[in-house]
Amino acid sequence: MARFSRIQVLNTIYDISVVPVFYHPDLDTAKNVVAAISRGGCKLVEFVNRGDHAFEVFSQLESYFAKADPSLILGVGSIVDPYTAALYINCGANFVVGPSLNAEVAKLCNRRMVPYSPGCGSVSEISDAQEMGCEIVKVFPGKEVGGPSFVKGVLGPIPWTRIMPTGGVDSTEESMTAWLSAGVSAMGMGSNLITKEFLASKNWVGIEEKVRETLARVRAIKAKLKPAAG
Repeated sequence: MARFSRIQVLNTIYDISVVPVFYHPDLDTAKNVVAAISRGGCKLVEFVNRGDHAFEVFSQLESYFAKADPSLILGVGSIVDPYTAALYINCGANFVVGPSLNAEVAKLCNRRMVPYSPGCGSVSEISDAQEMGCEIVKVFPGKEVGGPSFVKGVLGPIPWTRIMPTGGVDSTEESMTAWLSAGVSAMGMGSNLITKEFLASKNWVGIEEKVRETLARVRAIKAKLKPAAG
């Protein structure tokens, strides 16, 4: 069962505006990566359902960090069917992300009060996701769908939409400024944040510093974009 309420998870996503996305089959490596992300100040991690027995790694991660770092929110990504979603929710997933929109996954997550962010690539899919109760929709693949200009186009007719692009989001100031200026609520970041080089060299300090720098950059950009009071 999820340790965090739906509202807690969504508010944390809105506040941090960055969701690190990664997968690794080795439990010790996964622990070190998640711990580094948390030390860097990001209390959100999306562990991707990408390999055989991935749910076993996730289950052990959730059990470990529930005691070692109880403020950390673990969720699961790449979920395409309700059966896999149920498996991870029963292992403690606090949010569910998918590359596509699945009505049965949405129904299951609503029943368990777990946030579901499905992958959408059109206004129609986004509207359908909202009708199913999805507060944050994942635009995927972000760059190929149309990038920041797509987000701006969507928010024109349906400005209440909350969008989280994944794919095409870099940790550079230029990339994040473009997305945040377009109006995204959060950004999913994978290999641009947790690089192959960091993983290969087991550079956990490097991951921690990269996350810290990225979050600081996001806060600075959001402060500049915030409308002046009065």
